[in-house]
Amino acid sequence: MLDTDNAPAFCRGDFVVNRRDLVVEWGHCDPAGIVFHPRFIEYFDWSCIAYFEAATGLSQVGLKEAYGLAGIPIVDMEARFLRPVRYDDHVQVFTTLEALGTSSLKYRHCLVHSGEVAVECRQTRVWCRLDPKDGKSLKGHAVPADLVAKLKK
Repeated sequence: MLDTDNAPAFCRGDFVVNRRDLVVEWGHCDPAGIVFHPRFIEYFDWSCIAYFEAATGLSQVGLKEAYGLAGIPIVDMEARFLRPVRYDDHVQVFTTLEALGTSSLKYRHCLVHSGEVAVECRQTRVWCRLDPKDGKSLKGHAVPADLVAKLKK
């Protein structure tokens, strides 16, 4: 759901913000009962497509049909882990864009628990279509202009 007004400062800027509510499951945790750090990357990965779905009203399949989207692979990422998150915690993941290049998308994600930011993450991804030469490889492509317009506040 688009929730630009309630986003933490790290996830505010010139683009809309999407919020996903999650409950931490047992399988997300290490033996100490805290979220195993790679799971946060999964949460943020899921949130990238959810961001476009919320902004456009299209599913991932609809994005493929409307815009030729084949994927948005990560080319760079950094994360800061500020406080632990545990089994059965109810959290919110806020996702926005920090910047948008021709084909690059710089995401910001904040995972919030009990009103406090627990994890901040920046990701750079590339908007890709299938390479017309082989129909299988991903190839960077310009983010469609009408999609960009839907992402701006």
